[in-house]
Amino acid sequence: MAYSFILIIGAIVLIKLLSGMLTLRFKDKLHLVLGFSAGTLLGVAFFDLIPESIEMSSSVFGNHTIMLALIFGFMSYMLIDRLFSLHNHDKCEKESHNGVFSISAIILHSLLDGFSIGLAFQISNILGLSVSLAVLSHSFSDGVNAASISMNNNKDNKKTQHILILNSIAPIFGIVFSYFIKISEANLGLILAIFAGLFLYISTNDLLPEAHHKHSSIWTTLSTVFGLAIIVSMVYFFE
Repeated sequence: MAYSFILIIGAIVLIKLLSGMLTLRFKDKLHLVLGFSAGTLLGVAFFDLIPESIEMSSSVFGNHTIMLALIFGFMSYMLIDRLFSLHNHDKCEKESHNGVFSISAIILHSLLDGFSIGLAFQISNILGLSVSLAVLSHSFSDGVNAASISMNNNKDNKKTQHILILNSIAPIFGIVFSYFIKISEANLGLILAIFAGLFLYISTNDLLPEAHHKHSSIWTTLSTVFGLAIIVSMVYFFE
């Protein structure tokens, strides 16, 4: 069991890093990458985070509370974006807006992935492996999302590489934290709902507008559909 755990965690770290580096390599197709990333974030929110949140928290808090947590995530990010980022699509070609909140959300999600794995293994080995496989299923899209958001907000490849490394190793820190910070499964479900709201905002109000602003075409739209389809397929495969 220990060897399986190490292999899965190693695979998660490696896939997150390699997928991000691959995205950085094809940055000349950024509009397609952004479209794909938007689709994967929508898929993770609707087919991974929200169902997991309902399963973990509905019996304690009820579905209405979960939806309030989701809306809180969406609205709080919107307020932060409007008050601090000051994003203006008309200036996108000359200067990128401050994407620290988007990047932080992605890295915090990776940290929460590891935290969820550690928490699940404290309950049982079977649950731990199940959660690990679920995280593994969207690790590729996590790396793509981290790279695409970073590239969209700065032109420094070195900075993007550092962000990709941090994003890839974040689950390891999350696992370590899980053994020092105790949180109930129901409360963890509410946190997942908040992240679902964040991802919905990033996808619909940041990535999709940027993708179509840079190069609106049928291929940009299809890349979004493809990203969504990939996540849906993985969720059903690992279900």
